[in-house]
Amino acid sequence: MTATDAAPDADAAPSPSRDAVLAGEGISVRFGGVTAVNDVSIAARAGEVLGLIGPNGAGKTTLFDALSVIRPPTEGRVFYEGVDITKTSPTWRSRHGIRRTFQRQQMFGWLTVEENVLVAVEWRGGGGGLLADLVALPTRKRREKARRAESDEVLELCGLVELRNEPAGKLPIGRARMVEMARALVDKPKVLLLDEPTSGLEESDTGVLGECMTRAARESGCAVVLVEHDVGFVMEHCDRILALNLGSVLATGTPEEIRQNRAVRDAYLG
Repeated sequence: MTATDAAPDADAAPSPSRDAVLAGEGISVRFGGVTAVNDVSIAARAGEVLGLIGPNGAGKTTLFDALSVIRPPTEGRVFYEGVDITKTSPTWRSRHGIRRTFQRQQMFGWLTVEENVLVAVEWRGGGGGLLADLVALPTRKRREKARRAESDEVLELCGLVELRNEPAGKLPIGRARMVEMARALVDKPKVLLLDEPTSGLEESDTGVLGECMTRAARESGCAVVLVEHDVGFVMEHCDRILALNLGSVLATGTPEEIRQNRAVRDAYLG
């Protein structure tokens, strides 16, 4: 095990949000004298879709970065299944079931769509090293067959079967986002973090994306968290919503509760 793959401190105090798969406790993020996120606590539960909304500059992306520990919080801690992961590496988090997409596409443009998806499961290895490759051991063949089957499943779910052999770098933005979604889903994540996932999508792709999120939550028990400007999409697909304004929590509740919240309407929904 390398230093970057080190496990979290088992003796760290457990998260008080014991029913959450991923939780942030007292998260604050400051840039110099500017407080972008101020003492925010958030909990994402298994089997639900949690949305983060708010006006521009509300702190959504900064909180999202802190929750995924891409940018460690200035204050506060992040917990995964009750264990403090604030100081773990991206490699550790990814290999333990936390997957994320970004506003800007993060693909291997020279690889095909299918190869981009398979990349997400290659870290598990095939077993047996180079010798297993040379003599084509049965165990290696079985693992490769299983990976291909997993890839086929998510390619179909995300509407990408006909594009599987296309170079990913030549895809339009909407299709590229669905490739990222497929890659995030193929390794059966426990937490799925989606950053502006509907940006650039056609209406038909938006519907497919919503179905992918719902299935991941309902059928696999994944905790889905998304930052999204499309309020209609959030209201339709989220179980709970957390509204931010000026770095602080404005309100949290069901979509209907958020719709009826006067402070949220005044600050964001209009």
